[in-house]
Amino acid sequence: MKIIIDNKSMIPIYEQIENQIKEQIINGTLKSGEKLTSIRALAKDLGISIMTVKKSYDALESSGFVKSVQGKGSYIMGKNKSFLKEEKQKEIENYISKIVDISNEYDISKKEILETFEYIFEK
Repeated sequence: MKIIIDNKSMIPIYEQIENQIKEQIINGTLKSGEKLTSIRALAKDLGISIMTVKKSYDALESSGFVKSVQGKGSYIMGKNKSFLKEEKQKEIENYISKIVDISNEYDISKKEILETFEYIFEK
């Protein structure tokens, strides 16, 4: 498991860890049933607080990506399809918001945007 922390990022460290582990699960780098690096070991490797890593692992568990077993560690549960769909829906909404902002700024009509969308979507 490879985690890279960007100390200059506006994204909190625990979220960076959570996002990178999710991405590794989604792209298949981390497989269902695989044991995650222990909280203590990952904290030591990254030079951060144990509580920061624990917060990441707890968030992963609450969203169904990881299952923690007392005294044994945390294990990959696989891809949580409904969560992934919701996450991608939010991503799409963010892109649409940017499109609306740009179209308002440059007086591009909703009709023009929809025509462009239909053209690209049909491609």
